[in-house]
Amino acid sequence: MKNVAVIGAGTMGNGIAHTFAQSGFNVQLIDVSEDALKKGMDAISRNLDRMVSKEKITEADKADTLQHITTFTNIKEGVEYASLVVEAATERIDLKLNIFKQLDKVCREDTILATNTSSISITQIAAVTSRPDMVIGMHFMNPVPIMKLVEIIRGYNTSDDVTKRIMDLSKELGKDPVEVNDYPGFVANRILMPMLNESIETLYNGVAGVQEIDTVMKLGMAHPMGPLQLADFIGLDVCLSILNVMYDGFKNPKYAPCPLLVNMVMAGKLGVKSGEGFYDYSESRKAENVAQQFIK
Repeated sequence: MKNVAVIGAGTMGNGIAHTFAQSGFNVQLIDVSEDALKKGMDAISRNLDRMVSKEKITEADKADTLQHITTFTNIKEGVEYASLVVEAATERIDLKLNIFKQLDKVCREDTILATNTSSISITQIAAVTSRPDMVIGMHFMNPVPIMKLVEIIRGYNTSDDVTKRIMDLSKELGKDPVEVNDYPGFVANRILMPMLNESIETLYNGVAGVQEIDTVMKLGMAHPMGPLQLADFIGLDVCLSILNVMYDGFKNPKYAPCPLLVNMVMAGKLGVKSGEGFYDYSESRKAENVAQQFIK
């Protein structure tokens, strides 16, 4: 399994491509436009430069990693020789189902199809293919080259053989895979997202400010990053999407997104990716709390 195609050159996709390429795999990175691919490759190059500056790799290692990545804008061409395809597109069920329908048609019959979804049902995704036994979840953590955890999610029909192969493959990448079953949010987000949502509720209810909430959790609970800062880092739109999937799946009000989170996403305040969320990431107002304006 040395040829791996990655669908999506965004933050997660380019991180996954980087990780496979650095481990010696031939990677076909696929996105809809040359511009998206260029941005993705630029991000990989910058991340490799950071590793060189920290003396974790050499310049030769960087060059070798980049040589292992080829870019494509055509899915059929990109997956032609792939033994594994990892989908890392935007967290939208309609988009993912459409991609898997395409992959099922153009990939070889023995190609394993994986998704990096953080919450969407693997069983539902697998159901649109003719190979549900070969569809599995590989939920990498951000930043992918650094974070060790990979949640390996079995769909209802995922075979034991495919699960074992993906578990072994993850270890080959230097990751620590954990096998979980297919329920909304899996393990990581089923526990994390209610905590982030409750932190936003705490702010929304005026109990404390952004920095105060984050400080309590960092100093009192030994979290390396406060929950509101973490939400900004993940992307508030992603947090909202995951909470909606969990709320729809469990029909439990404890997963209902806080109105403040909903309003911020509608206003385009998505966190680091948009330059503003619970903190302001612009050069002129870095780390300044801007969330209070959304509290009515």
